Amino acid sequence: MKFGVVIFPGSNCDEDIIYVLEKVMGQRVVRLWHKDHDLQGVDMVILPGGFSFGDYLRSGAIARFSPIMQEVIQFAAKGGYVMGICNGFQILAEAGLVPGALLHNKQRKFICRNTFLVSQTKNSLITSQIDEQKALKIPIAHGEGNYFADADTLQSLKDNDQILFRYSDEAGNVTDEANPNGSLENIAGVCNLNRNVFGMMPHPERAADTLLANEDGLAIFESILSLVKA
Repeated sequence: MKFGVVIFPGSNCDEDIIYVLEKVMGQRVVRLWHKDHDLQGVDMVILPGGFSFGDYLRSGAIARFSPIMQEVIQFAAKGGYVMGICNGFQILAEAGLVPGALLHNKQRKFICRNTFLVSQTKNSLITSQIDEQKALKIPIAHGEGNYFADADTLQSLKDNDQILFRYSDEAGNVTDEANPNGSLENIAGVCNLNRNVFGMMPHPERAADTLLANEDGLAIFESILSLVKA
């Protein structure tokens, strides 16, 4: 596959995701500057983590208006695959490409630590190869990761199987104690109704290399590549 990684002023996880896609997964990657208008024929767009535009106003609120987002929105509307990680998830929410919003963490503090996730569905590109019984150890690093949606939106997410991940303990139990930031019903990732746009707060690219002694995040990238492994 050919991936495009969008780089905004303040992105700081772009090289992490590029490293995993190129060096670990052996895929083609192009760097897309936020002022670009050409997605260069990519199969999937990745919005990486970081602090786009310094996280002023709200995280992702300014980046949502970067010129390249016009192309990303059109790409998604045509069925193109788009994934946002951490700040990328916030940008997707601000752009209306995924439902819900990311609020300040319940503790009002920046959190950077390992968490555990359990996949909630196999019916998505990024979770299709993940064992739903296994908790994945994936780190988080955010100040605004508290997922929120109104009651109707939450019900719609459940009815349409759009919840991708929930925070859990190491045994895979979804509990209040395992919720690091106050996210509604421990939600850590969702997709859009058409199932081609994906957002998640944890960083799978930080758990995808033997040098890090954690390769749990590879399951997400292997799910994506299952698209071309017919």
